[in-house]
Amino acid sequence: MSQSTPRKSSFPPVVDSNVRLLICGSLPGDRSLTAGQYYAHPQNQFWRLISAVVDRDLAALAYPDRLAALLDAHVGLWDVVATAHRPGSTDAALSEIAPNDIAALAATLPDLRAIAFNGGTALKHGLKQLGATRYATVALPSSSPLHTVGFDRKLPAWMELRDQLRH
Repeated sequence: MSQSTPRKSSFPPVVDSNVRLLICGSLPGDRSLTAGQYYAHPQNQFWRLISAVVDRDLAALAYPDRLAALLDAHVGLWDVVATAHRPGSTDAALSEIAPNDIAALAATLPDLRAIAFNGGTALKHGLKQLGATRYATVALPSSSPLHTVGFDRKLPAWMELRDQLRH
């Protein structure tokens, strides 16, 4: 498969020293990779879901302002997969995965309380990378349009992230 599909790479982490909650996806999909933006697919519900969590309409902002607003809310972003082969955007097609070092990044974030995983693939690979951890871990229903559960059914699990952001 590696001969026929290009190796895809994640983006750098979006963090600062005030991050309390790190949300990890698996690996950006093709639309996101093309745009150079986390969660760029118009049907991905990430920006709507996290907007509800931080009580600010991030989807209405330009991308750099979205990232700044996330950091202002003490939320960071990254992916559990550094590089992998994958035709298309489905996580089921990931192969030859090289992980990001989530544990090393977490160790640099003095206020980090929790690491949330956006979808089952991120959870599976992220927990392997973390091993035993002092951080709360949160499994989230995927914001991906491939996860066909509706927004209203995903939102309650995402809203639980608010507990990790309180002082």
